[in-house]
Amino acid sequence: MYTITMKNCAFFGRHGVHDEEEMLGQRFYVDARLTIDAGDALEGDSIKGTVDYGVAFKVIEKIVTGERRFLIEALAHDVARTMVETFPEIARAEVTIRKPNAPVPGVLDYVEVSVAWPR
Repeated sequence: MYTITMKNCAFFGRHGVHDEEEMLGQRFYVDARLTIDAGDALEGDSIKGTVDYGVAFKVIEKIVTGERRFLIEALAHDVARTMVETFPEIARAEVTIRKPNAPVPGVLDYVEVSVAWPR
């Protein structure tokens, strides 16, 4: 087993409970930690049998920029589950999503949620 980590992938989305969040949208940041079953990829030094992280990035992008989720928890769950379902080499996906402009009555850097699949 080995791990591919994609950090701070940035996408524009329209997620959140409030109507203004859908209307205005905002940037979301995604970290994906993918645990890979090595198979022959490491010994063979070949992209076959591993995860092409350019393709993985596009899968994440499609989800985050697509259908609105009210909860970033649900968004992170969808990303993690889809990664495992899309790439048979992924044994586990841990996904963290940061929302820097969360509508809270105070000052903070961001709200962050992490989800793993399978659980």
